[in-house]
Amino acid sequence: MHAHQRQFLESALARDALRFGEFTLKSGRISPYFFNAGRFDSGIALAALGEAYAQTLLAARLDFDVLFGPAYKGIPLATAVAIALAAQGRDAPLAFNRKEAKDHGEGGLLIGAPLAGKRVLIVDDVITAGTAIREAIEIIRNAGGVPCGVLIALDRQERSGDHGVSATDSVRAEFGVPVLAIAGLDELLQLADGRADMAAHHEALLAYRQRYGSGI
Repeated sequence: MHAHQRQFLESALARDALRFGEFTLKSGRISPYFFNAGRFDSGIALAALGEAYAQTLLAARLDFDVLFGPAYKGIPLATAVAIALAAQGRDAPLAFNRKEAKDHGEGGLLIGAPLAGKRVLIVDDVITAGTAIREAIEIIRNAGGVPCGVLIALDRQERSGDHGVSATDSVRAEFGVPVLAIAGLDELLQLADGRADMAAHHEALLAYRQRYGSGI
């Protein structure tokens, strides 16, 4: 596990963004853990999260022109990434969408940098069913942009429905774009395995991966 992945997971634990217990997901599955990026709710927390995203992106060497944050959670996340990249010397343009098109003032559905003719990287927290990513890709294409990848915080690495592939793998296959994650269930298991205070959670995570993990 890389240093920025460990720092991200430990920060998520400290911020209560990553919790353990029994959580009913939209799929109806009972998960032993839950991730809520909304808990990164201060300047320092968002700065640390943005840095983790930026390190993941830089390590992947993915070419892009514009960062796109889908409303609503993606907006502060993409903004945090843009600020973190600026600190690294990369001044990346930023755009995001409204949930409903505005019919007064400047109008329209999009705010920020133009997308036409640009390679657009989507920034979000997680991919569950992939619905939000599909909507973002449609918005980008309608604006004349080219989706070039998706950057998320946590990859649950579990198959969607009765299929053997994960939601992230489905997005990769359907749209032909890379999906980058700061960390996934594999890294979370590594962290839990190395900490005595997480020993009980480690067993629950292993059991969950065995039951629902993609490719298993």
